[in-house]
Amino acid sequence: MEKFKCDCCGLCCRHVDRNIFNNNLDRGDGVCKFLDTSKNLCTIYDNRPDFCNVEKGYKKYFAELYSEEEYLQLNYLACEKLKEEFSNESSNFIGKRL
Repeated sequence: MEKFKCDCCGLCCRHVDRNIFNNNLDRGDGVCKFLDTSKNLCTIYDNRPDFCNVEKGYKKYFAELYSEEEYLQLNYLACEKLKEEFSNESSNFIGKRL
């Protein structure tokens, strides 16, 4: 599978309440309880849930529903929608880890 090209904006981690698969990670305000908001980094990155990893999530949950290309495109589309909705929030973080 082609690797998902994440720009580390953190919007998916700042809005886990919008995702039925990750809403158990919500610390109560929509932000993932494992996100270090000062650094915009996951504190459990190496041991994060499979769903937080696009490639692992595909293999475990979605391989029978979508082709790899379709799944990647759906993830990019979801990412773009978050960026459109929260453009001011994302501009503070995009590129910090690139």
